Amino acid sequence: MEHLTPRLVSWASILDDEAREQAARTARLPFVYPHVALMPDAHLGKGATVGSVIPTEGALIPAAVGVDIGCGMMAVLTPLTASDLPADRTAVREAIEAVVPVSAGGYNTAVTREHTRERLDELGALAEKAGFDPTSYAGRWELQLGTLGSGNHFIEISLDEQDRVWLFLHSGSRGVGNKIAQHHIAVAQKLCRQWWIELEDPDLAYLVQGTDEFWAYVRELRWAQEFARLNRAEMMDRVQACVAAWVGADELERVDEINCHHNYTAQEEHYGRKVWVSRKGAIAAHPGQRGLIPGSMGTASYVVTGKGFVPSLASSPHGAGREYSRTKARKTFTVDDLRAAMGDIEYRDSAAFVDEIPAAYKDIDRVMADADQLVEVQHTLRQIVNVKGD
Repeated sequence: MEHLTPRLVSWASILDDEAREQAARTARLPFVYPHVALMPDAHLGKGATVGSVIPTEGALIPAAVGVDIGCGMMAVLTPLTASDLPADRTAVREAIEAVVPVSAGGYNTAVTREHTRERLDELGALAEKAGFDPTSYAGRWELQLGTLGSGNHFIEISLDEQDRVWLFLHSGSRGVGNKIAQHHIAVAQKLCRQWWIELEDPDLAYLVQGTDEFWAYVRELRWAQEFARLNRAEMMDRVQACVAAWVGADELERVDEINCHHNYTAQEEHYGRKVWVSRKGAIAAHPGQRGLIPGSMGTASYVVTGKGFVPSLASSPHGAGREYSRTKARKTFTVDDLRAAMGDIEYRDSAAFVDEIPAAYKDIDRVMADADQLVEVQHTLRQIVNVKGD
């Protein structure tokens, strides 16, 4: 733990100057209490630093959650072990890609599964209760449920230290969540201009608690967070069915299950006061709370339990964290570099994934070493199948 300023605390042993200054700008906002906590995977983001935990009183910064509201991880432990798996891993990868739309523009063409309809009905009822129509943001939002997206989102089949099979995926609230976030970021910027509030960065524009705009954001934010959670659950159902068919089983039992956000806001108590905690690229790590920390494409992931370390605001990293921008990564690394990094992991061999190469990210082992105060590792997962959208 390092105090970078009186109101900025960091666990990142790898932190570039731009990210440090960006986080310091956030920490200087007068309504931040008690301090901003930077996680080991912290890196430059839009407005607020990715890998930051931002507690606020009486205000919320929409960009402190980001545009992928509710993005997070889900993992399921199956009763299978490595010896139960067929040798042909390409078949299961292609089966997953056939039932989970994986590209940025990929939609479900029909809603036929019973659980899909149940989840959509639940989201519709929640939106009505929240007083808004998701169609006003995305006309085809219902077709986004059960879709992965691109970038660093993924679906993996992994083995733990006992060779037990885990299903692991990463996604968020998709296009509808993005539109909700963009709308409220713009509203906050407009209001700050109207109030003649000078900001060091316009993306740190905020909404004041008690205003209609603040509560509209909270209601729609919570809806998008629930969309993201159900989106992961929907995809996991489909992935689990694919794996069951792959091994010749009618169905698979879920021995264990974890589903957690890492882009979200919640009300919590810290240092004796109730605050809004916005985690942008960080997971909650309250005492005994379980969470998921993935590495990058081709590296290990971790199932963890929180230590509730008070100065970290009971938080921990959400992954490896980028060292290279996507543009720089594409200029630096090649398809052959990616193939070498992936080794015998089954994945779709495509130049589109070069910017996701492990070398574009921080060393996950170092990130986890930095997080030693924050979490305890329960399981280390090594992937054998990787599915991504380009």
